[in-house]
Amino acid sequence: MMCNFTDPGTEVDGERSSAKTTHPLLSDPAVRQALSVLVDRSAVHEQIYGRQGQTSANFLNAPARVRSSNVRWEFNVDKANQLLDAAGWKRGADGVRAKDGKRLKMLFQTSTNAPRQKTQAIVKQAAAKAGIEIEIKSVVASVFFGSDPANPDNYPHFYADLQMLTEGPTQPDAQYFMNRFCSWEIASKANKWQGRNVTRWKNDEYDRLYKAADTEMDPAKRAAMFIRMNDLVIQNAVTVPVLWRNGVSASATWLRGLDLSGWDSTFWRLPFWYRQA
Repeated sequence: MMCNFTDPGTEVDGERSSAKTTHPLLSDPAVRQALSVLVDRSAVHEQIYGRQGQTSANFLNAPARVRSSNVRWEFNVDKANQLLDAAGWKRGADGVRAKDGKRLKMLFQTSTNAPRQKTQAIVKQAAAKAGIEIEIKSVVASVFFGSDPANPDNYPHFYADLQMLTEGPTQPDAQYFMNRFCSWEIASKANKWQGRNVTRWKNDEYDRLYKAADTEMDPAKRAAMFIRMNDLVIQNAVTVPVLWRNGVSASATWLRGLDLSGWDSTFWRLPFWYRQA
């Protein structure tokens, strides 16, 4: 679940969610931290995905050498209320919190998909207990994941406060996967919303670490850099990991030679498949 660091409701030079704006609610770290403890990962795991997933506190989960052991996830409505109370967000007569005339109401979008809509409902229910009102939006997958620069409902535009999708590395090296939080990758009208940083988060330490990792030859030092990058993303609640989804395949019981890989197609060793006599 991604947090938008820019304002989707204000248009600047023909674009909303412009890097020239800041989000009226999510720019407050307390709001993002509250959201991070309002995602009931256990419920999502047990009620929706089952063995197809596992809970995780990390954005970067694989390979094991770059998986951080420094962060933990928790589901804690009381803590969310404490965070918001301390930050000055007061409940109104309708139960929704407000501060400086701004109500804690957010639009949460994702693609149309039964498990995703159920996950949205779980988050919405918990958020309401902390005084956050969430409006749910679902977009047809072909539109949500479309790349047309004129499509305002695709996820790179991010014309919402929160959005949810599945992301994962396609190769064992984490460099390309982690560039989606670099400041020069911010999606914008100028790059036709092709930039990979759709949250529009900027962090100088993250940028420095990424550039250093690009040239670091020591594998241990390089892995430590990616772990720190992951920790910055999680500690700043840029994105809230919900589930580490497993790839699922099925085959006939007599099929041999599959040798599945998490980094390639199920069919990568197709020439070596054979039928057991």
